[in-house]
Amino acid sequence: METKRKPRASPQAEVGLADGGVRTGTQSIERVVGMLRVVASRGRRGMRIADVVDVSGLPMSTCFRMLQRLELEGLVVRDALTRKYHLGPLLYELGLLAQPRYRLADLCEQAMQTIADETQDTVYLSERRGVESICTSRVLGDYPIKALTLDVGIRRPMGVGAGGLAILSALPELEVAQVVECNDARYAKFGTFEPGFVHRAVAETRAQGYAFLDSAATPGTAAVGVAFPPENPTAAISVAAISSRLGPARRAQVAKVIQKQVRIICAQLSSAATASPQSPRRARG
Repeated sequence: METKRKPRASPQAEVGLADGGVRTGTQSIERVVGMLRVVASRGRRGMRIADVVDVSGLPMSTCFRMLQRLELEGLVVRDALTRKYHLGPLLYELGLLAQPRYRLADLCEQAMQTIADETQDTVYLSERRGVESICTSRVLGDYPIKALTLDVGIRRPMGVGAGGLAILSALPELEVAQVVECNDARYAKFGTFEPGFVHRAVAETRAQGYAFLDSAATPGTAAVGVAFPPENPTAAISVAAISSRLGPARRAQVAKVIQKQVRIICAQLSSAATASPQSPRRARG
């Protein structure tokens, strides 16, 4: 019977061009979103199609068809000189409409500047996106040697980087296991992330009350991270520096600086949540 067959999806269905059923459509959406995430993973540097194939694990022909269609829709652009793909203008335009609803970076700006002033190192805001974390803001300190391990907009598997590790460690145990399982194949592409490393790092983070990684994803750099809010950890602030600046005593001191500002941010979030139900009434009036 037709319902018992499980044929491989046609190339057209893979890129969302087939007039298939609900399941095919859902798979197509997942693939398109996944492809956009792959292109975004290198930030503003862009990706050649060979890199897209390597990161996505999809066949060259499938990647080529998907990127062609995404380019036609304005979701990606291809640089004629470098032959690299970048996120396209339509995403920027849609982002302008979405931005007012997602203002965590604005809310954290003053706290991050305070942390940068006190530590003199680089401060990052990371936010959870599914099983990944994304850098949504960065503030530079005055120390002459800067740890620029991330650009705004870069996504990484949750657990790679002190911010993502802090968020992961604050989740329930079952959810941690699910995230690690989903990202398992991707962890191997980052430095010292051998099997079991993330689970050990989660245990250490919970024991000391903050995340700490040294030369894990980026050799020669270390970082301290603290997740928030406590009841629903969806973001983290981290401080990155050259490894020699984050020895045991100073990393604990830096963690306290971050924790103090995180408490202030959480209080602001609580106030904003209390005030938000009134906003629609003001808008209608």
